[in-house]
Amino acid sequence: MDAVFPLGGEGASIADARNFAAAFLGRARDEHGIPVSSRAMDTVQLIVSELVTNTRKYAPGPARLLLHITPGTAQITVWDTAPTLPTPLKTDPSRIGQHGLEIVKMLAQDISVVPDPPGKRITVRLPLDREALPTP
Repeated sequence: MDAVFPLGGEGASIADARNFAAAFLGRARDEHGIPVSSRAMDTVQLIVSELVTNTRKYAPGPARLLLHITPGTAQITVWDTAPTLPTPLKTDPSRIGQHGLEIVKMLAQDISVVPDPPGKRITVRLPLDREALPTP
């Protein structure tokens, strides 16, 4: 099951993307019988929020959120037009802000960042069952 959400330049697109992801997972659960734990629902929304926030903050031009779900796994991909690949900062609890990629890496089963001219594609995979999700 797949869904694509075009991301506009306005700040509301972050909340819209989060709501789109929640509705997508709800349809997967309710219409297709794919088990989605409430913890997975929250985690996917948090990851979408962090990735889309970074895209809105650092990437000019169009962007897209792509969601893919199979029994057991959710895949979140954000494509944007910024060619610069994100660089995780060293963990610093005293730093204010710029923890988004740290949060995503902590919650994800795996993450990949691939150049995709004119920009890049960031893909995150995570399990949909509660027990397999990392504890923050």
